[in-house]
Amino acid sequence: MTKVETKIKRNVELNNKNYPLFLKPSGKDYLWGGNRLNEVFNKKIDLSPLAETWECSTHEAGPSYVVSGTYNGRTLKEVLKENPEYLGKFQNSEGELPLLVKLIDAKKDLSVQVHPDDEFAKKYENGQQGKTEMWYVLDATENAKLIYGFKEDVDEDTIRKAIAEGKLENYLNIIEVHKDDTFLIEAGTVHAIGKGILIAEIQENSNLTYRLYDYHRRDKDGNLRELHIDKALKVMNYKSAKIIENPDYIDVEKTDIYSKLICECKYFKVYRNRINIEDEIHVKTKKDSFCVILCTDGFISIETDKEVNRINKGECVFIPANSVEIRLYGKADFLDIHC
Repeated sequence: MTKVETKIKRNVELNNKNYPLFLKPSGKDYLWGGNRLNEVFNKKIDLSPLAETWECSTHEAGPSYVVSGTYNGRTLKEVLKENPEYLGKFQNSEGELPLLVKLIDAKKDLSVQVHPDDEFAKKYENGQQGKTEMWYVLDATENAKLIYGFKEDVDEDTIRKAIAEGKLENYLNIIEVHKDDTFLIEAGTVHAIGKGILIAEIQENSNLTYRLYDYHRRDKDGNLRELHIDKALKVMNYKSAKIIENPDYIDVEKTDIYSKLICECKYFKVYRNRINIEDEIHVKTKKDSFCVILCTDGFISIETDKEVNRINKGECVFIPANSVEIRLYGKADFLDIHC
């Protein structure tokens, strides 16, 4: 092998190492959204309202884009399709992530809705995934509320009649919300984010939503937004709501990191972390698992053997499986998301 060939080979090997992928989101201008994602998180997305940003996504309805390194400008899905090993045990030929990470700004109430589980979605929605999701409340105005299931056990006939008579709200479990609250919304749970709430959402990689009630709102073309009552009634859980607490929640205080497990389900595990300016964390993912870091406040410097990058409040980075060793430091709160 010539010196030139050796140099080319070394460069290819260097470029293909499993470095962090810094991401830019797609935005959504749903009619209930506000402007805080631009104002608070400096998204610089030319949409008004800006209701959602899909921060880490391979979904065709809202892809995220790599903004660093060899793959700058390409979609995350394209990169994962070329490098399936980045997904560890979740690798697939289409480059699909098993999860989706969003930021959501509810200036107005969202529709009352429900999501199907995997079994129903695969059977009736062309093989799609269902949707279990988690909400982490980043901010909430005074007296902000959300809907989480039913107050008491009900049945399909009762809810169908309540919808027809405009009395659905009488049966819904309405909860006051505060900053740092966490909710696991399992598939089948009737729910709605209320006005004044800013959240980070971690969910299955799905965009399936069945609306039950939407306040008779009209879209930008003047049409009432579509409802999906029959499907919703087939998939919903009619038992009284019980907010799912993780019995394994732990607080770990070390000299270098504060970490709290805030949600664990069959689809993902989420830690809320904090580092201070004098702290640093060394990260190296295992061969079978990737992670996603979402900075919710402050900034994180992310250093590898090649470069130093930084993510600020509201920014996201995908760390491939079997990653290079990564050093994190800065002053930040962040979510550490694993499958």
